[in-house]
Amino acid sequence: MELLSTPHSIEVNNITCDSFRISWAMENTDLERVTHYFIDLNKKENKNSNKFKHRDVPTKLVAKAVPLPMTVRGHWFLSPRTEYSVAVQTAVKQSDGEYLVSGWSETVEFCTGDYAKEHLAQLQGKAEQIAGRMLRFSVFYRNHHKEYFQHARTHCGNMLQPYLKDNSGSHGSPTSGMLHGVFFSCNTEFNTGQPPQDSPYGRWRFQIPAQRLFNPSTNLYFADFYCMYTAYHYTILVLAPKGSLGDRFCRDRLPLLDIACNKFLTCSVEDGELVFRHAQDLILEIIYTEPVDLSLGTLGEISGHQLMSLSTADAKKDPSCKTCNISVGR
Repeated sequence: MELLSTPHSIEVNNITCDSFRISWAMENTDLERVTHYFIDLNKKENKNSNKFKHRDVPTKLVAKAVPLPMTVRGHWFLSPRTEYSVAVQTAVKQSDGEYLVSGWSETVEFCTGDYAKEHLAQLQGKAEQIAGRMLRFSVFYRNHHKEYFQHARTHCGNMLQPYLKDNSGSHGSPTSGMLHGVFFSCNTEFNTGQPPQDSPYGRWRFQIPAQRLFNPSTNLYFADFYCMYTAYHYTILVLAPKGSLGDRFCRDRLPLLDIACNKFLTCSVEDGELVFRHAQDLILEIIYTEPVDLSLGTLGEISGHQLMSLSTADAKKDPSCKTCNISVGR
């Protein structure tokens, strides 16, 4: 039987966090003969790869020949924001069950995308299931080292400046390495109603009245839900003043929450006053997208321990946790 030509001119497009569309060129004489495609997909490992992450297997897909382009989805456990290389081979299945195959095409590299809004909505639904009851709170707070606040006063006009979010949390989060903001906490101890005296981030704490950052002029977005091989879970929320750069970034990428009625963080009017509540059973990480004036709050030293084990700096998400993972990637 006449040999098959080698596929060439590979094109990969319509890339999402868990799928892509691929096409290639082959000789006209092969079009009617080819019965199967072999697609070899390999993840490009790098030194920062999560060594606990599941291996992607198998790497070779055998597919019946269909008109090109073809969509590859669900054949592998594709990870979001991950570089892959792909090559193709065509084949004719013969009467004895063996394959006559072409040579392998050139290798093409591509990178999968972030979670889309529908994937984040799935994460949101999972987070809502364990959020627990809502507790009242009155301040947002940020813990850090004394030098951090001294630098803000001396070199930043007494302002806490937004900085780029690290890669902690879900690998597919569209905020990682893209959104600028200032991180705050709001969780309280259920028995005192006050912020805890321990912190993984430093002995100094800036507290600001909740209404300074969260009010009817603020949009609230759900950004992520994850854990770090622990029993407790984290939820990342974004507070963005309406119409701000951060708001415009989030509008196209993250689910918008009703500030008065959601399972995580609420701001509602009761007896003519703004009342704030947070979910009891989640550790909330709040990203405020604009600079924050230190003169709007108070700065002081806390009395507790520095619990470094609770730090989420560049923390890798547990890919095996059934509570906080969805089926399109980790």
